[in-house]
Amino acid sequence: MTSELYVWIWLPGAREPVVCGRLWSEQDNLRFVYGRSYRARTDAIPLAPELMPLGDRIYTARRAGQLPGPIADAAPDAWGRRVIEYRDNTSELAEIEYLAKSHGDRIGALHFQASPTRYRPSDTAPATLEELLRAADTLERQQPLPPELAAALEHGTSIGGARPKATLTDGERFLIAKFSSTTDRWSVVRSEWACMRLARRCGIRTAETSLANVAGKDTLLVERFDRAVGADGHLRRRLMLSALSLLDLDDTEARLASYPQLAELLRQRAEDGRRDAEELFRRMVFNILVGNIDDHAKNHATFWDGRWLRLTPAYDLSPMPRVGQETAQAMEIGAFGRSATIANALSQSGRFGLTAERAVAIVDEVESNIAQHWRAEFQACDVPDIEIGRLDQTAILAPAARRREN
Repeated sequence: MTSELYVWIWLPGAREPVVCGRLWSEQDNLRFVYGRSYRARTDAIPLAPELMPLGDRIYTARRAGQLPGPIADAAPDAWGRRVIEYRDNTSELAEIEYLAKSHGDRIGALHFQASPTRYRPSDTAPATLEELLRAADTLERQQPLPPELAAALEHGTSIGGARPKATLTDGERFLIAKFSSTTDRWSVVRSEWACMRLARRCGIRTAETSLANVAGKDTLLVERFDRAVGADGHLRRRLMLSALSLLDLDDTEARLASYPQLAELLRQRAEDGRRDAEELFRRMVFNILVGNIDDHAKNHATFWDGRWLRLTPAYDLSPMPRVGQETAQAMEIGAFGRSATIANALSQSGRFGLTAERAVAIVDEVESNIAQHWRAEFQACDVPDIEIGRLDQTAILAPAARRREN
């Protein structure tokens, strides 16, 4: 059983990682401390602004068994954990075990190794999209995994979210493949693709996406924004922090996450806080108007270069039909909590650094662009007409969501 790991980090612009600290288990608690050699580096950066400053302090999560936020961001989430448990034929593991057993191609710029002196890259053989899909499908059906798919399954161990997915590269791009699920009852993948395209129409920076048909199944290919190849041809990784970590919350406290609080943090710590806070407001309004209620704090993130935060491109945008008139977003919106209405969005627009007039102008712009383009985008993505009809006013531009007065 793993009780200690060393945390390796790719510093901004670096080609190779360095050890930044040690993570260990002690009496049901997970503790982290920066290494002395790392603290002595002139280019050392803290894992998170203010929450984990450089020093000899030992950091411990508030709850037993939990990881400190920035480290938790690099851990596999529901799907990755499911893959590990299936692969190893085991039940729920300790948090440090999931870190030790997951692939190195995780989100962001951290990795975890047993050695403090020698970094060993994950040497999993590349897999085709069809192999990745077959491995995910085999897992979902709880069938025995053919030996030839063992390597393909590894590409799903490091990834977040609950739906089947895997990391891969096509030679030029670093991608996350999001597969259709065996339990899908509607065109989830195509709807997400259409929603991402629609967000761009509304002035929102989004991850680059495309659709692939793999063995007759829809697969959304999302270009990773935490990976880039430099002018010298070498890979660079970018450190990322989720809104959950930035707000100093854990998974059990996710319901406490707040758009206005995140906006205030961006205004203080982002390189262009005014720009990022305004874009966050735009994204919040878009989520309300398209019925994307899966906008929890892990679905918002920033880059962190040791000095400034920068809001990442938007990702994981998908409409969800309302069961009734009223619904709630996953994060607090304004004075009326998580109530998914434009009135609530406008109620605390000042915390985003916006005048009342500017906030209304953004709402008008987003609402107009959705009304003008959403059907065309969903049709262009071949979402079936019956599903488009189901989304109309139950998810997208629902009357209750558009309400501007409480």
